[in-house]
Amino acid sequence: MCGICGDYHFDGSKPNLNVIDNMLKKLERRGPDNKGLFHEGPIALGHRRLSIIDLSEQSNQPMVDNELQLALVFNGTIYNYPELRKELSHKGYRFFSEGDSEVILKAYAHWGEQCVEHLHGMFAFAIVDLRDYSLFVARDRLGIKPLYYSLDNNRFVFASNMQALLAAGHINKEINPIGLHHQLTLHAVIPAPDTILEGVKKLAPGTTLTIDATGGMQYHRYWHLKAIRDPDKESWTEANWTDAIHQSLLGAVKKRLAIADVPVGVLLSGGLDSSLLVALLAEAGVEDIRTFSIGFNDIGNEQGSEFDYSDQVVERYQTVHHKYMIPNQAVLERLPEAIEHMAEPMVGQDAVAFYLLSEKVSQEVKVVQSGQGADEVFAGYFWYPQMVEAARNRDRRKKNCAVSCFAPYYFDRHHDEFLQSVTSPYHGQDHTSELVNDLLTAPYADDFLDRVLRMDTTTLIVDDPVKRVDNMTMAWGLEARVPFLDHQLVELAAQMPAQYKIGQHGAKHVLKSIARGKIPDAVIDRPKGYFPMPALKYVRGEFLDMMTDVLNSKRCRERGVFEAAYIQRLLKNPESEENMTRLKGSKLWHMALLEMWLQTHIDT
Repeated sequence: MCGICGDYHFDGSKPNLNVIDNMLKKLERRGPDNKGLFHEGPIALGHRRLSIIDLSEQSNQPMVDNELQLALVFNGTIYNYPELRKELSHKGYRFFSEGDSEVILKAYAHWGEQCVEHLHGMFAFAIVDLRDYSLFVARDRLGIKPLYYSLDNNRFVFASNMQALLAAGHINKEINPIGLHHQLTLHAVIPAPDTILEGVKKLAPGTTLTIDATGGMQYHRYWHLKAIRDPDKESWTEANWTDAIHQSLLGAVKKRLAIADVPVGVLLSGGLDSSLLVALLAEAGVEDIRTFSIGFNDIGNEQGSEFDYSDQVVERYQTVHHKYMIPNQAVLERLPEAIEHMAEPMVGQDAVAFYLLSEKVSQEVKVVQSGQGADEVFAGYFWYPQMVEAARNRDRRKKNCAVSCFAPYYFDRHHDEFLQSVTSPYHGQDHTSELVNDLLTAPYADDFLDRVLRMDTTTLIVDDPVKRVDNMTMAWGLEARVPFLDHQLVELAAQMPAQYKIGQHGAKHVLKSIARGKIPDAVIDRPKGYFPMPALKYVRGEFLDMMTDVLNSKRCRERGVFEAAYIQRLLKNPESEENMTRLKGSKLWHMALLEMWLQTHIDT
């Protein structure tokens, strides 16, 4: 896991190396172990390394293969690199390092742009062919690793986070109306290629981009998730599906354990998903499982930790456990730090929790496994049954169901309210409904739940929990691996009938079946929980004062994005039902967080 960047000129000029240096400063915490720079002709590449595999200097980057005339910068982990290395060695390729980075170079030399189809892992990388100075850029199937870029007639600049991209200079920082609509409607999810800024884009998951020396560009989507029943599995019983998912998930956990030359821990929240990871690590034979939990002070009857549940898992498996209690005051005090490390504005309140937890965990290990993705792949959220029932009712009336069965249970505000919330320069069409309709009506999904979970897994999760965890862990040089987003497991789960996702056990039926007997029943049968953050849950006291100050600030008024009357309505009664979103979030917090992010990253 690392930070990458590059500056590629189409006009014949050479990149300014000070630009790369400025970008690398913004990537330092993603890769504190080594800094590297390569430049030749119209391109310069930069890399910050977090040493996980092959700790020697032979795996430092940018990696240049003089024999193949290729140069690489890579962020991520390739879990099948030993098998690929063996295959490519048999084909005559000679290796000078022991890590996964060089395998990507050889794979590209052998398979060209199709190399990504052979890679099993999480990745964002760029390869320069030094013979013609063409550039090949790729992102993993599920977008676990980020890749931002800016493009104009003269240059293509890319980086692992937006902070580094902005440090390159000459980036258009105007608010993108499409991105703003998604930000305030789709729970702060702005799907690729858009971002909140006009001049910044991001490469979509499962996509490659090839650029030639004249600026000619070609995008290719190399992976699509099909959520349809497999005829070969038509006779499978619930037991067959449970065993298949169990084995696939166990394999995903083992891969993410074995491919590391440093210890691997688990972020243990006390919920089903992370607890099941601990159980599967034990099943894989790990004896000294390292686990990490975080909690906060209670407020009134509101518990600030899930220690009651995580402690039961720790006791059962006798893990090497680290438990951290963070004072609520520290949450507000350190919120600006967390925002500083957000590549995009993120409203999930647990971003601060992940930031503070990662700080502690990074002092013990460099790699952790985390439970992100289980809710989206296996239908764990409360709104999925609501959507399924809405779709069922529409089917009875023989009416098509897409946005009309999704928006009432997910959108933070309807389009009319969005128009009330922002000033006229940002008024326009209902971009979010158009996007969601396109995603939900795309082919190769059997029923409405299949369509929703496919959209969530391939699009929405990428720019909410997955991005949040990447940003907050990498702020401390900590690599997070997510077994529930192993693409082979995701493909298998997408074929599984809906009743094994939302079944007699409720949400995540099949995961609960796998977990039964492995983790305490109290953990399995508890209501769905979230990172408890009492200090940021209640829109009152110091938290409300902070939001009031930022939304009434001179910079906010001069920016002119929000309608003053709408903001004052939220401030007057922030906890009223109409001022909470359908996902039980605070509309006031959404506005305040966006403004705080803009003041942090754009106004400086």
